[in-house]
Amino acid sequence: MKKIVVGIGGSSGAVYAKRLLDKLALQKNIELAVVMSANARINWQLELGDLDLNTYPAKVYDAKDFFAPFASGSSRFEAMVICPCSMGLLGRIANGISDDLITRAADVMLKERRKLIVVPRETPFNLIHLRNMTQLTEAGAIVCPAVPSFYSKPQTIEQLVDTVVDRIIDLIGLDVVTYRWGNDE
Repeated sequence: MKKIVVGIGGSSGAVYAKRLLDKLALQKNIELAVVMSANARINWQLELGDLDLNTYPAKVYDAKDFFAPFASGSSRFEAMVICPCSMGLLGRIANGISDDLITRAADVMLKERRKLIVVPRETPFNLIHLRNMTQLTEAGAIVCPAVPSFYSKPQTIEQLVDTVVDRIIDLIGLDVVTYRWGNDE
């Protein structure tokens, strides 16, 4: 059973989080935990409408719940994805500021040398953003910006979003059926 945490940050791009949760819900042999920032809930409502996390096979934690299992390295969660990740959230993680459950869990992933994938959704990047992303990369995180690809000729927004989400699932180390460059299947 692979244990995965999804942190949903407050930047625009709730559709990426939704598609990630949709696809992780189809996976077998995973234990899924979810934590959302207050701004993430607001953006989800603005961008997608009502949110019902109870439709997902996940345990949902409050952003201030420091007693969540993945707030400690002893819980052995293997991967964390923060999708989407605002630049403020990314900056707090890069600088070791653990002021909520998302930042604490990210800090745990880094200190335990486990997989931390941050999915920034911002454009353009300023020098502070780039330095924070460099700092996170040097600390062991994977920075996977929400930059879709077009090789597969996506026809819908969902298909376009899936070019990023499928890459995230690959980075977690889970199986996903997706377009593969050079595969004529």
